[in-house]
Amino acid sequence: MFNSKYSKVLTIALIVIIVLVIGLLIYMSIDAFNHYTIEKETGDAVERFEDLISNNKVDEETQTNEIAPPVELDQNAIPLEPIVDDDDDDNDGESSGSSGVTYKGYEVIGIIEIPATGIKYPILKDVSIRSLEASIGLIYGVGLNEVGNSVLIGHNYRNGTFFSNNKKLQKDDKIYITDSTGRKITYKVVKKYETSTSDFSYATRDTNGKRGISLSTCTDDTKKRLIIWADEI
Repeated sequence: MFNSKYSKVLTIALIVIIVLVIGLLIYMSIDAFNHYTIEKETGDAVERFEDLISNNKVDEETQTNEIAPPVELDQNAIPLEPIVDDDDDDNDGESSGSSGVTYKGYEVIGIIEIPATGIKYPILKDVSIRSLEASIGLIYGVGLNEVGNSVLIGHNYRNGTFFSNNKKLQKDDKIYITDSTGRKITYKVVKKYETSTSDFSYATRDTNGKRGISLSTCTDDTKKRLIIWADEI
């Protein structure tokens, strides 16, 4: 009788273990599939953004190199004053223009690449609960690759996507930001620390006249924020 009860307990324990193992395998499979899907879809968005920038550069070079046909001047014509576009000066250095590329309905304004953590994602203009499930967002600042500080925010997921591995970043690790004008600026990590979820002082930090970015994500236990400061080289 004792053996019969012992056998039933072992059977139940074995069934529980099998169910747990199967559940764990299913969870890991779903996690891996989600990781693959995110990497594939964001990779496609990055490629479209890079293609657009490349095509724009080709168009600009073509227009610059075009040779205008000779013009026969009318000796009796009255010479005109040159037309000056007053808006040209206002647009110098701007990176906030629309790229024309969208990802899941959100405008892509740039690309972030961090070799140390193996990520390369589109940066989205709009920040919301749904957009942050799709990619990295620009939540605050002067704009991508402009003088001053800009804050990029991303989730810390267990599957390793987005800013999940920011905790592995070390001082002097490189971060590359490409904006909608095609400028690609190299930044290096200058500081890494944790702070409370209510602290937003990193957003208004002084970059000493340089271009700077602050990366923000939650810690693994979600109780604090992990902040990365990086300044242009």
